[in-house]
Amino acid sequence: MLLAHAGQDVTVYEKQPVLGGRNAPISNNGYTFDTGPTFFLMKDVLEEIFAATGRDLSREVELMEIDPMYQLSWADGQTFWPWRDPAKMRPEMERVFPGSSSHLDRYLKKEQKKYATLVPCLKIPYSRWHHLLRPRLLKALPRLDLHRSLYGRISKFFREERLRLSFTFQAKYIGMSPWKAPGLYSIISYIEHGAGIWHVRGGLWKLSEAMARAAREDGAVIHTSTPVRRVIVENGKASGVELEDGRRELADEVIINADFAQAMTRLVDEKARKKYSDARLAKKAYSCSTFMLYLGLDTLYTHTGHHNIFFSGDYRNNVAEISETHQLSLDPSFYVQNPSLLDNSMAPAGHSALYVLVPLTNLKANIDWEQTKAQYRERILDLLEKRAGFADIRSHIRFEHMITPADWEEQHDVYLGATFNLGHNLGQMLIFRPHNEFECVKHCWLVGGGTHPGSGLPTIYESGRITASLIMKGLR
Repeated sequence: MLLAHAGQDVTVYEKQPVLGGRNAPISNNGYTFDTGPTFFLMKDVLEEIFAATGRDLSREVELMEIDPMYQLSWADGQTFWPWRDPAKMRPEMERVFPGSSSHLDRYLKKEQKKYATLVPCLKIPYSRWHHLLRPRLLKALPRLDLHRSLYGRISKFFREERLRLSFTFQAKYIGMSPWKAPGLYSIISYIEHGAGIWHVRGGLWKLSEAMARAAREDGAVIHTSTPVRRVIVENGKASGVELEDGRRELADEVIINADFAQAMTRLVDEKARKKYSDARLAKKAYSCSTFMLYLGLDTLYTHTGHHNIFFSGDYRNNVAEISETHQLSLDPSFYVQNPSLLDNSMAPAGHSALYVLVPLTNLKANIDWEQTKAQYRERILDLLEKRAGFADIRSHIRFEHMITPADWEEQHDVYLGATFNLGHNLGQMLIFRPHNEFECVKHCWLVGGGTHPGSGLPTIYESGRITASLIMKGLR
């Protein structure tokens, strides 16, 4: 969008027949699902990007705020409905956690200051060591909470264990444990409370569609069903791409938007990326994976929220199984989106498009998913009936699609099936993360969750804005 609007000749080669990657639609028989992201946060980032090309995001897609933001449920049947509106959040906190609401204002005030200080640091690149000495980052250092975990940070505000989980489960948005994720990520829950959670009518994939439409209007050429075999690297410089059919397309600059580690191991010759050799990539920390069910139902269940999180009976152990011991969770936490309650465009009248996500260990666990998937599907359907209240759900399934951790790697080109990309530990952030201006190959650039600032839709959009700015700066 940004480069085409600036007058550059932009050509996109997309392997799949539809655009968006993990933000693409899955459609069948009138049912439509988002493949991956279902929470739209920090919409101001994309609003600014559309505005930079002379457009208004709200005219390109229909935005709908979700409030209460989600339903949280525990194994003993307790539920909690967090609101963005503090006037509604306080009585809900008192209903579930008596005496806790007095701490909400302190949390909001402290985290708002942290957010305002930290977010500007995520809008700039970190490709040289001296970039760590930039005034805005030095100013933010006291608020980064580098000495404590996300869970430790939130524990400063709330005493009740389940209330702490209500403000830390968001670590799953970056595929991490709240007990391991750096304390700076407390801004994620503040982003929800400060700026809201949004749905896009038709699904969040409509954002990718709108961006493609804008890029094409400004002259970009987009080829779908056109896989890239490799990036052409000559004398340490990227000079174009070789397509799967053997054609060579030359360019002044090459931007890689594929999953980082998968792109390195499949698209870039190992001799050209010694810093990211296959062996070094294998040793890096990666996010969790997910087991997915997309269910087209011939009925509408009205007892849930739009977003619903169901905690494992032993949540801390469940998180450890995912991120530390790499075991298959038999008592998993899971997430259900029931968008048809709000949006009647995603399923036929009277039907619903149910999205089910189960965070699981990535492929480091060496689980044979071909042998395991049918049994695990039954376990999740049982949980949907018994824990989530979707009575007799099997009899209502009219369409079904499944994605296992192995499918993420084999069908969606996600390294180790790690759906949230490289881990977000301190050793893989800022300058320690693959740079937007790829440090191994000249005229080669990165965007997406595997580069700075990291995973999640708004930060991925920000990576695109950073990279576009760097390219334009070099062309001046």
